[in-house]
Amino acid sequence: MTRKRILYYWSGILLFGAFLIPAGQAQSPTGAAASARRSAPVCPGPMANGMARCNSRVIVDSTGKPFATAAPSGYGPPDLRDAYKITGSGSSSTIIAIVDAFDYPGAENDLAVYRSQFGLPACTTANGCFQRLDQNGGTNYPSRSNTGWNQEAALDLDMASAMCPNCKLILVEADTNSLANLATAVNTAASIPGVHVVSNSYGGGESGTQTFELSYTHAGIAITASSGDSGFGVEFPASSPHVTAVGGTSLTRANNTRGWSETAWSGAGSGCSTVYTKPSWQLDTGCAMRTVADVSAIADPNTGVAVYAPVRKNKSGWLVFGGTSVGAPLIGGVYAVNGGTVTFGSDPYANTGALFDVVSGSNGSCGGSYLCTAGPGYDGPTGLGTPDGSSAF
Repeated sequence: MTRKRILYYWSGILLFGAFLIPAGQAQSPTGAAASARRSAPVCPGPMANGMARCNSRVIVDSTGKPFATAAPSGYGPPDLRDAYKITGSGSSSTIIAIVDAFDYPGAENDLAVYRSQFGLPACTTANGCFQRLDQNGGTNYPSRSNTGWNQEAALDLDMASAMCPNCKLILVEADTNSLANLATAVNTAASIPGVHVVSNSYGGGESGTQTFELSYTHAGIAITASSGDSGFGVEFPASSPHVTAVGGTSLTRANNTRGWSETAWSGAGSGCSTVYTKPSWQLDTGCAMRTVADVSAIADPNTGVAVYAPVRKNKSGWLVFGGTSVGAPLIGGVYAVNGGTVTFGSDPYANTGALFDVVSGSNGSCGGSYLCTAGPGYDGPTGLGTPDGSSAF
């Protein structure tokens, strides 16, 4: 065996051994080991006009393939609930709808592994907790599957579960990743009785999206949307004035009262819409139009979350994800735990005392302004901040 192969062999053993941890626990990704990991976009871009890509990144191996492990690594529900001080578990009468593209036939099985691993209540078709629907509300599922979008859907279902373990979940599958089909799926999701949240972890260019914006306008329902993973810049549907746009942070354990620390994630989307007007509750003065984001949550893949998801077709495993796609369903789950009246994205603006202010970090170059640089109060990459309990939602 050559010296190079010996080194590779032992590094593989050490890396694999790091993931062999007791069942029901997840290893927190902190320190130098976390910062050294590589990630790749789950849905590569850029997208053609009228199309969307999912906003998530996955930790990959030296060949660029998703790095699957025998046990979960990354933050699990106990970590996330502690970081964001979520104590409630929600109600079985509350439904979170997840909108994604393409068919994911293994969704229920993968979700069952995640929930069992972390001791969450079973959520199945048989017990009435889980449903999978096509974009029109039936079971004529999309003709195609897509591993990247399936990974996105797994991430979304797991994050909603982590925050609101007693809530029901509905996965609504758009036929393709066109904004037209996704908008149809959102309308379908919002029309289902009992749906309190519709989570959207994808985005595309703003141009020409006025045709679809009405699909994200549903009074009384929390519509969350990820702000994007390409740094400073704006995507739709996060730029809709009727959604809660969710930016991103790096989340690490800290020796402070909270026990955690957050900075703006460099990949989080933010900025001024060129299409949509500013909602009345948004009071920042650097943007005449709608500003992204509203709030934020964990997004840095180097401080990422544990998810049980497809590694490739017909093979699932434990992966570590980041991206603002983590935040959209996580914040959706917090809305669901609260369960109160929703008035588009205005509620956090009326309850800033129930948010952790993120005051450092940047996602790009904007002359040092709040649009790309975190600071006290409102800023683009992290919005008003991250949840401190559910009362802001």
